[in-house]
Amino acid sequence: MPRVKRSTKRSDRRKKILKRASGYFLTKSKLYQAAQEAVERGLKFAYTGRKQKKRQYRALWIVRINAACRLNGISYSVFISGLKRAGNGLDRKILADIAANDAAGFAALVAQAKAAPKAQPKVKTAA
Repeated sequence: MPRVKRSTKRSDRRKKILKRASGYFLTKSKLYQAAQEAVERGLKFAYTGRKQKKRQYRALWIVRINAACRLNGISYSVFISGLKRAGNGLDRKILADIAANDAAGFAALVAQAKAAPKAQPKVKTAA
């Protein structure tokens, strides 16, 4: 069986890890094993952070919409349900931008939500 020397593949893999770890504290940026653990840990946090970012932005948009709703004399939940009944398909990101930058436009949306017909209560039937 032929002899295999792994010099380039091995050093390339190690270089890639050490390059990713540049800027880490003390041995985490110098020694391969410590760098490998730190990079794996960092990648794990980066993955979960990308998921959390979506949640945090949605929460921020809701806070901004709620603040603008309160200024217009309506609660957030009544506003959102009124928009849905009115058939308005704007998402929370756009609503938050309108709330922050266009007070007159948001007031028009509040009027639209208030004018939407009330939902019919569901009647339970005895089975």
